[in-house]
Amino acid sequence: MTATVISVGRDGAHRFSKPVLAEIRLLAGLGVEGDAHCGVTVKHRSRVAVDPTRPNLRQVHLIQSELFDELAERGFALRPGDLGENVLTRGVDLLALPRGTRLRLGAEAVVEITGLRNPCGQIEAFRPGLLAAVVERARDGTLRRKAGVMGVVRADGMVRPGDAIVVDRPPPPWHPLERV
Repeated sequence: MTATVISVGRDGAHRFSKPVLAEIRLLAGLGVEGDAHCGVTVKHRSRVAVDPTRPNLRQVHLIQSELFDELAERGFALRPGDLGENVLTRGVDLLALPRGTRLRLGAEAVVEITGLRNPCGQIEAFRPGLLAAVVERARDGTLRRKAGVMGVVRADGMVRPGDAIVVDRPPPPWHPLERV
């Protein structure tokens, strides 16, 4: 199966869900043009409250649509943009990629994966029970976060539904994704 962009979205305000659009523009070093999280330094409110000068490692939020399939089996009907993702994908296991993996989205845009999205209480407020469905305990007791990955934009470009995704892993040794 070819890895593909399913949907794209952005929102200029800090709301939980994002409206789905026909296209988004990624800006190198900044993020999604017009999105509330676009910028060199942190934009997520919880991060700004701690240290507004920290680099923004959460410029782009990506979720694999296979998560929506899994959640539908558990009774959660979700639509693109519902979980606040900028890019919804299919055909690539985002959670299994090593830190530093670069994803070419469409012809030009490149996003480097920095880590896992750390789901918060907003997910639970959006749909009761959803937080427990996207954060699970592994057999060894560690948390498994499934609400997507975060990245930084390395190359400008337009991203549209239907665009191919090319995965470029960094050279070994690979480092697993951690929350950012």
